[in-house]
Amino acid sequence: MKLILSNLSGVPIYEQIKRQVKEAILSGELGAGEALPSLRTLAKDLKISVLTVTRAYTELEQEGFVKNVQGRGCYVLGSGSELMREQLIRKAETGLTEAVRAARIAGLTREQLQRLLDIFWEEGTDG
Repeated sequence: MKLILSNLSGVPIYEQIKRQVKEAILSGELGAGEALPSLRTLAKDLKISVLTVTRAYTELEQEGFVKNVQGRGCYVLGSGSELMREQLIRKAETGLTEAVRAARIAGLTREQLQRLLDIFWEEGTDG
């Protein structure tokens, strides 16, 4: 996982870390049980304070994406986590909202859109 931080974005550094880790988890780049970099390692690599990384990891844990195991590190929770499941549902809803909007603009019928959804579902599309 490669994190890219910007001092010019107006978004706090801890929030940038949190968003990028969350996206890596939701996209499957980081899998269940996988360890995140240690606080000190990530802080050193990004040349930021350990407190900044701690805040990002703490918020990720509060949101149900990771579990901090004392003395061992932070690990990605599986999609069985209720909060993780809610995030995934919200992501699906956002994608479907955009798909419906685009389909209407393109003049597709509900049945045509449903057929497209069925095709993608059967293919097991992962991106």
